Amino acid sequence: MLALSLSGCLGYDGVINRGAIIDQRKLAQVKPGMMAPQVMQALGTPSTTSTVGGDAWYYVSQRVERSLAFMPQEITDQHVLAVYFDKGKKVTRVADYGMEDGKPIDFLTRTTPNAGPEYHLLQSMLSKISL
Repeated sequence: MLALSLSGCLGYDGVINRGAIIDQRKLAQVKPGMMAPQVMQALGTPSTTSTVGGDAWYYVSQRVERSLAFMPQEITDQHVLAVYFDKGKKVTRVADYGMEDGKPIDFLTRTTPNAGPEYHLLQSMLSKISL
């Protein structure tokens, strides 16, 4: 029975790549002065864009690993490739930010953080009881 339940883990390599996986040869093609359509042709559609404080395209990628399918995930690598443009939509610079440059991005959380304390069901029920 144990062998049967663990057989589902066979062939599981435990590595998940998320987001924009950028080929280094294509990245080397992006140079200052290049127009935005040429960047999109080389790198593809960006993960997100920004117009605050200038125009920039961001390509976000993340590598997650876990030893077995039911074990918790661990972020082992993360990169945000930023391509900055001037007003004429020409590349001014390209920057690659790694995990050491910030905190990991949570791709899958479907919750909105709030500033208040976390209340659990039992705490909520007990707070209604007044003695």
